[in-house]
Amino acid sequence: MDSHHYDPRVHYDFVTDAWSLLLGEDLHYGVFESATEPLSTATARLTSRMIEAARLEAGAEVLDVGCGTGHAACQLAADHGVTVLGITPSAVGIERATARARANGLSDRVRFEARDGMDNGLPDNSFDRVWVLESSHLMPHRDRLIAECARVLKPGGRIALCDLMLMRPMPFMEVRRLHKPLAVLREAFGGARLDTRAEYERLFAENGIEVDTTIDLTEATRPTFVHWRQNAKTYEKEVRAQIGQSGLDAFVASCDILDGFWGDGTSGYGLVAGALRS
Repeated sequence: MDSHHYDPRVHYDFVTDAWSLLLGEDLHYGVFESATEPLSTATARLTSRMIEAARLEAGAEVLDVGCGTGHAACQLAADHGVTVLGITPSAVGIERATARARANGLSDRVRFEARDGMDNGLPDNSFDRVWVLESSHLMPHRDRLIAECARVLKPGGRIALCDLMLMRPMPFMEVRRLHKPLAVLREAFGGARLDTRAEYERLFAENGIEVDTTIDLTEATRPTFVHWRQNAKTYEKEVRAQIGQSGLDAFVASCDILDGFWGDGTSGYGLVAGALRS
């Protein structure tokens, strides 16, 4: 799946507050053990899977690439004794994340800056962990993203990444055939490009990262769409006021489209992690 160029800063400044209602406070998919459990329980479980894959250690310096509104960064600092730099191109995201850290008394251990994950401008070998939770699909130059993650890692440091992924390669003509549903997804979620898990593993290896963890979370994440649809009904008035009726309609339609892609094996969800060779 591919998309034309768009400005993620504009998109996320526009949708951040609405997404906090639609997607939940964590702003990402959930990993469900039961389809009926609360969305917040499932999204917390995905964060836990990432924590396990990152193998966090107290005192570690963590780079959170695509930090959203800072929920994960604050959790990592509070619960695991790490310090976190969260980066995002969204001014609204930085404002919300900085306020969250301040409210939780974490301003000395968590900070947020406007930076591009594909060209972050940070020093080489400066982080013990790189955390990429559901943001890579929004960075069109996946090779630059992974190269930057590897560049800023210290030798022996780890990267943990989870995201929407293709379950199989998609030829160009198939992408063209899916033009209309992909346009709806673009309206709701912004520009995106998905890769297979094998492609992520290849990019990790090319940048000196030895992959030791790969998990297919497709079936476990699929109930997320039911909960997102319900949130669209529950918060219909508030969301319509923030992103308009067309934005709300596109979101609901996108849940149906993505649910179909999960069901027919077109796309899904995966986690990849590994360590930079010393």
